[in-house]
Amino acid sequence: MIAPYHLERQQKSAQLLDKLIALTKWHMDNCQEYKAMIEKSNAVQKIATLEDLPYLPVQVFKLLELKSISQENVIKVLTSSGTTGQQVSKIYLDKDTSVAQTKTLVEVMKPLLGSKRLPMIILDTKSVLKDRKSFSARGAGILGFSNFGRKHFYALNDDMSLDIEGLQGFLKEFAGQKILLFGFTFMIWQYVYKEAIASDINIDFGDSILIHGGGWKKLKDEAVDSSTFNRLLHEQLGIREVHNYYGMVEQVGSIFIECSMGNLHTPSYADIIIRNPITFETVPYGEQGLIQVLSELPKSYPGHSLLTEDLGTIHGEDDCPCGWKGKYFSVAGRIPKAELRGCSDTFQGGTKQ
Repeated sequence: MIAPYHLERQQKSAQLLDKLIALTKWHMDNCQEYKAMIEKSNAVQKIATLEDLPYLPVQVFKLLELKSISQENVIKVLTSSGTTGQQVSKIYLDKDTSVAQTKTLVEVMKPLLGSKRLPMIILDTKSVLKDRKSFSARGAGILGFSNFGRKHFYALNDDMSLDIEGLQGFLKEFAGQKILLFGFTFMIWQYVYKEAIASDINIDFGDSILIHGGGWKKLKDEAVDSSTFNRLLHEQLGIREVHNYYGMVEQVGSIFIECSMGNLHTPSYADIIIRNPITFETVPYGEQGLIQVLSELPKSYPGHSLLTEDLGTIHGEDDCPCGWKGKYFSVAGRIPKAELRGCSDTFQGGTKQ
């Protein structure tokens, strides 16, 4: 596998384009609903650049069960985190796609974590992993990242309270060693940081690296941005190094990790495009718009080119001061009351008999 942040624009675009064209054809041949949507929207034309690739709105996975494999080849079903009463996305994985996603995640994280497994604290509850065949976004994230750790310790009890005694025992056992922490942004804020403040708990995680993602909306409501989050976690919990990541269950395994400069990066097997929320035309670097995510990994379901409901900005390409190649960007959050009417109506219409 190619090192994740070494390819420059020309080489990366050419390789990725070939793979994504092949995937588009594969999904049209193997998923009737996908074919109907793409044909109805007249998106099958000459694809000369990544920007020409047809895409699905991410919310289509809440409306339809899309897969490009037979039911007997499904080994795992992932679901998005929906609040009560909301529809959730269902993502169907076969063995090949699941293995490819796990392997790629390892490559993407190597520049930060190296190849040695670290003692690991999961800032969540073990009960999220109950059903081994059907995972929520949280469960899928925990399962994926637990590959980087050993001696896994779950910091939260089933009632979401902090297991202080267990935590202190773990930190004592691995004192002086680098520790990997993983969790979801809001969970860490609500059940670890706030609990430590409220109960006046003084924990020092020592030489630790925290990887976290998802759930910024509630923190933004409390006026907490990324740098404030990092500073407060350092002050209260002694966490030395923090890296956010951007990803979604609809493209699990395709994650965009934050570098040492605080920018999110596109690895060699994935990319992003920013589109105007009204016209869906691409916008120049430096301009905010809707994030389209591209990945060469999804083969069991047509999730290789998706228009998200998130707003973001590309700040540059191949010249981030951290030294990693590829586009680097930031995410501003969900588009207000995201419905992307025109787009999703087109695609829904394509599937009606």
